[in-house]
Amino acid sequence: MSMESLIHISLHGCLPYHDITLRGYILSKCIILVDSFCRFYAKVSDLHSEVYSGPSAAMANPLVAFTLIKRLQSEWLNLIYSDEAQENTQDFRSGYEEVEKEGSLPKLEDLQGAAKGLMRLQDVYALQVGGLVRGHFQRITDGNPIDIYSPTVSVPLSGDDCFLVGKVAYELEDYYHSVQWLEESVRLFRGAGREWSPENEGTLEDALDHLAFSHFKTGNISYALSLSQELLNHDPMNGRVLKNVQKYERLLVDSPPLLSTDTGLKRPNTTYLRTRNTYERLCRTQGTQPTHYENPRLFCDYFNNDSPGLLLQPIRREVLSLQPYVVLYHSFITDSEAESIRELAQTGLRRSVVASGEEQATAEYRISKSAWLKETAHPIIGRLDQRITLLTSLNVQPPYAEYLQVVNYGIGGHYEPHFDHATSASSPLFRLNTGNRVATFMIYLSSVDAGGSTAFIHANFSVPVLENAALFWWNLHRNGQGDGDTLHAGCPVLVGDKWVANKWIHEYGQEFQRRCSPNPEE
Repeated sequence: MSMESLIHISLHGCLPYHDITLRGYILSKCIILVDSFCRFYAKVSDLHSEVYSGPSAAMANPLVAFTLIKRLQSEWLNLIYSDEAQENTQDFRSGYEEVEKEGSLPKLEDLQGAAKGLMRLQDVYALQVGGLVRGHFQRITDGNPIDIYSPTVSVPLSGDDCFLVGKVAYELEDYYHSVQWLEESVRLFRGAGREWSPENEGTLEDALDHLAFSHFKTGNISYALSLSQELLNHDPMNGRVLKNVQKYERLLVDSPPLLSTDTGLKRPNTTYLRTRNTYERLCRTQGTQPTHYENPRLFCDYFNNDSPGLLLQPIRREVLSLQPYVVLYHSFITDSEAESIRELAQTGLRRSVVASGEEQATAEYRISKSAWLKETAHPIIGRLDQRITLLTSLNVQPPYAEYLQVVNYGIGGHYEPHFDHATSASSPLFRLNTGNRVATFMIYLSSVDAGGSTAFIHANFSVPVLENAALFWWNLHRNGQGDGDTLHAGCPVLVGDKWVANKWIHEYGQEFQRRCSPNPEE
């Protein structure tokens, strides 16, 4: 595997992070540096031999991606500037800064985003934190842990890995997640004894400190006291912790805990995602699709749309839903075409935005990177437009349709339930002066190993990622009103690197292809 293709996974799924650069540089310096650097090299070397030189599917594992981002953003940096690096310090730091200037190393926001991505996967797919820490993707079913995905290579997390995830949650005041991840961090740090590594950001004392306060915030004061007392055994002169111990003791005297008090962690509610339970159920189970075959009105056929261009080579069509009308076109694009589009989009990928009033902004409910490709970017774009027109009879040329949007979803990448059409008259979508988005044509440019389905919330079904296929649906009724049943979501990518291309088609220009109707049922 070449250095260029060795690592190609990040939070948003596009930046190349070359662990081989780190590995080679440490090797060249290892002879003259202290033991900790050689041990760090050995750690990286073992991972390279087991994971990065193994099956390509191993690199799609979000735990592998998270630990890689952490190693390049945090561990290497901590090691370089640690007290252990006294010998040959300047030379080693200069080498690191030279690599850093190239701009290929992940930033702090990438590392924090990767941690949030792991917590998102934990929630949506009901994954057990203890299983993730051991490198397993497990869900509790009928009291037993069940593997929902078996990675080709299992990568366990360290106490410092868990501390970083827990700390990200802690700083967000998300104590539901911080407790779970910091519990694992404390367990692993305890198991390692007093051994400390200079590349680590956290210690047992740090984990105990954050975990104690997290339990206090969730109402478990007695456990917060116990952890704080353990912390004082390691740091007896810590005045802040001493004050916390006194505070917790006073609270327990004033309000003794009841034996029946429920101290179980409760997942925080969301104010913006009212359909969370349905959304997550569809992401986990793919909804009612197993019973779709019972509906005689849903069918598969070879479709040519009475178009001369498709008479000799019709496309396989699968009607998935009648309300809303959703169709899956199999083998819409070839492998080489999909690869070319991904390559064309690479240089222009930016964090995806959503409409916010009259403006556009990034949002936590949409985590991905996207780029817009004009027809002039490559002949393939024009050929895809022609193919879409043959299948739909719609005018897909700007301004009657938007440019092709290519989207990449990395670790935990997702797009929570939303409409493609504008629901406000002030939406930026109307700046084209061609009406609302009447239809969506979405092309799957890659496959994924797990997750990433497209879930239609109110229609109660979801569509798994099918490489080279395309989904088509109408966003508006014939009277121009938005179809509420098109509420849909891009489920988080559990394992893999998901690429899609969206072609949004507007109302104007389609007057003779899709005639208006005053009937609200049409």
